Amino acid sequence: MLFLTVAFIVMQASAAMSQERPATFADLAEQVSPSVVNITTSTTVAGRTGPQGLVPDGSPFEEFFNQGPRGGPQRSSALGSGFVISADGFIVTNNHVIEGADEILIEFYSGIELPAELIGTDPNTDIAVLKVDATDLPFVAFGDSNGVGARVGDWVMAMGNPLGQGFSVSAGIVSARNRALSGTYDDYIQTDAAINRGNSGGPLFNMDGEVIGVNTAILSPTGGSIGIGFAMSAEVVVNVVDQLIEFGETRRGWLGVRIQDVTPDMVDAIDGLDMARGALVTDVPSGPAEDSGMLSGDVILMFDGVEIDDTRELVRIVGNSPVGKEVPVEVLREGEMAQLTVVLGRRETSEAVAFPAAAPEEEAPDTSELLGLTLSPITPELSEQFSLTIDQGLVITGIESGSDAASKGLIEGDVITEASRQPVNSMSDLREQVELAREAGRTSILMLVRRGGDPRFVALVLED
Repeated sequence: MLFLTVAFIVMQASAAMSQERPATFADLAEQVSPSVVNITTSTTVAGRTGPQGLVPDGSPFEEFFNQGPRGGPQRSSALGSGFVISADGFIVTNNHVIEGADEILIEFYSGIELPAELIGTDPNTDIAVLKVDATDLPFVAFGDSNGVGARVGDWVMAMGNPLGQGFSVSAGIVSARNRALSGTYDDYIQTDAAINRGNSGGPLFNMDGEVIGVNTAILSPTGGSIGIGFAMSAEVVVNVVDQLIEFGETRRGWLGVRIQDVTPDMVDAIDGLDMARGALVTDVPSGPAEDSGMLSGDVILMFDGVEIDDTRELVRIVGNSPVGKEVPVEVLREGEMAQLTVVLGRRETSEAVAFPAAAPEEEAPDTSELLGLTLSPITPELSEQFSLTIDQGLVITGIESGSDAASKGLIEGDVITEASRQPVNSMSDLREQVELAREAGRTSILMLVRRGGDPRFVALVLED
C-alpha cells in the first residue's frame, strides 16, 4: 500500500511538470510578432584598401554586415532587430545595431517600412531607443527579469532577424542569470534559445509575452549559435530606456568613491569582517561620499537596504538609482558599523572631474626590507624616476621573487601610504603597524597602495 501511495504521488508530480511544459509556442508567437521589427541601417564608409572583418570597430558583437566592393566611399548596410514598446512608436534595440548609421529603416511584421529617428543610446549597456512617426502600433511591455518566468530553467522565446532571413522565432530555457561579459552594468540572462547574427536588439520573451531581456550577444567559436546566448536583463534596460526617452541620454547615480572587492586574504586584516563580502573603499575624493563622511578603508555592506556582495553589485545598484536620491549606507569602519546618508550625484558629469587622468608615483635611496619588499621614503630623485605626484609614503624599489607581495601584483614604483588604516611616512611607521598586527594575532596586514594615482588595498601575509 505504501509503494502504491508513493508511486501515485510521483505520477501526480510528473503530470504537473508535463502540464507546465508548453505544447506549442504558436499562440505566444502570434500574440507578440506584430511588435517585433527588423532594422536596416545604412552608413557611408570609406572604400576598403585591405582585408577587414564583418564587425565594425568598437562593436563587441558580430552583426550581419555587407562588405561591399573596394574603391571610394561606399554605402554599407547592417541588419538587426528591435521591438516596439509604445503605441506612438518608441522602439528598443542594441546600440551596436545602429551605431554610426546615417539612415535607419524599420520593417514591421505587416510589411510596412518606416524611417526611424535616433532618440538616444547607451554604449555602457548596448541599448538604443528609436522613434517612428506612427500611432496605434502593437507593442509589448517589459516583465520582471528577476521573477517567475525568468528563473533558471524557465521557458523563453527569442524573436528577431537572424542572418537577414526575416522574422524568426526560437525557443529554449533560461540557462543562467546575472552573467557579466565586459561592461560595468552587465546583468545578462543566458539562454539556449538560438540567437544568431541579426538577432541583436530583438526581445527575449517569457511565457506571458513580456520582454525580460534584449538579445545582445552569443558565445561561439564559429560565429553561429551553439546554444550560449545572452540578453541584457529588463531590470537594467527599463531604467536606461526611460532615461533615454526623457532626456536623450543616461543620468546615472554616482556615489563618488573608488572601490575594490574584498578578497578572502583580507578578511583577517579587517576588524569585524566575517567573510569576503562588500565593497572596500580605496579613495574618497570631493563628492557625495565625502560629504556623507565616508572614509577610505570603509567596507560598504549595505546600500539603500540592499546587502552588497561585491563591487559589481554596488556599481549596478548605484547606477540604477536616481540622481539626487538620499540613500542610507551602512559601512564597516574599524570593527564597528557606521550609518551614513548619501545624496547621489550624477556619474556622467562628476566622475571625470573627481577622478582625472591617473598620475604616477615615487621612490628613494635609503632602503629597508620588510615583508619581501625593499622600501624607501620618497625623495625628489625617486619622484622624478617614477613620475610620482605624492610626497608621503614608502616607495617600493624592489620585490623579492616568490614573495607574497610579488604574488599580489605589487611592482616597483608602487607607494604604500597606509598600513592597518594608519598613515605610513617612514619605515618606523610601517614596522610599528606590523608589530601591532602580530601582537593582535593577525596573520596579515592591510595596506593601501597607490599606483599611478589609483589606490587599492592589498593584504600581505605577516612573516614569522
